[in-house]
Amino acid sequence: MAALSAAACGAGAWLVAQGSRDGTAPPQPSAAQGFTGRPPGAGPRAAPAVPPLPGAEPLRVVVPSLHIDAPLTRLGLAADGSLAPPPAGNRNLAGWYAAGTPPGAAGTALVAGHVDTRAGPAVFYRLGALKRGSTVRIPRADGRTAVFTVDAVEVYEAWDFPDEKVYGEARRPELRLITCGGGFSRSRREYLGNVVVFAHLTGSRETAAGRSAPVPWARPPADRFSARSAPRAAPGPTG
Repeated sequence: MAALSAAACGAGAWLVAQGSRDGTAPPQPSAAQGFTGRPPGAGPRAAPAVPPLPGAEPLRVVVPSLHIDAPLTRLGLAADGSLAPPPAGNRNLAGWYAAGTPPGAAGTALVAGHVDTRAGPAVFYRLGALKRGSTVRIPRADGRTAVFTVDAVEVYEAWDFPDEKVYGEARRPELRLITCGGGFSRSRREYLGNVVVFAHLTGSRETAAGRSAPVPWARPPADRFSARSAPRAAPGPTG
């Protein structure tokens, strides 16, 4: 999947100001929430758990157990080749990598969001508290909601980010939710890594509202879906 190494992680000004006084910090996943062996469904030969959906524009990301219900915007690449983060002006806004796989279609779809902004905790602030087996829903423009089940939640240091594991090609519909994490450096005013949620499609349902025509989508050439060509992670203005 494209050459991305993670969501941009930079100055968490809110954490610098507030965390230093009250010890507040975003939750981080425990080892118990990670993979115990080879990720289920890993690799291009893994069979889908349910039939993939046709490609369609994702509209929102919903994580019921964390009370997340946020609109999605399209994300592209920054000038340095890293995944551009969502605009920081709206703390309840996440984004999906629009040059990649739409959530629900066969392949690895990417959704990124800030953990905090200068105004306070943001949409994925509690992402590290998500548990295996939890549900993630992605309402789409074709009137369907893609339903994913969480396989694992892991945290990685920026210098040791596993591109292939996170962004590698998948035959079944996979989803990654990504935000900043892995501790915070007050001297550098930036997060040290990323929290990544791994999930796969386990169902879909019709959405009563918001139905519109599917967005035309075609899988990019294979060479655009390798971990080597995926958007890289780089320090950004916010976490």
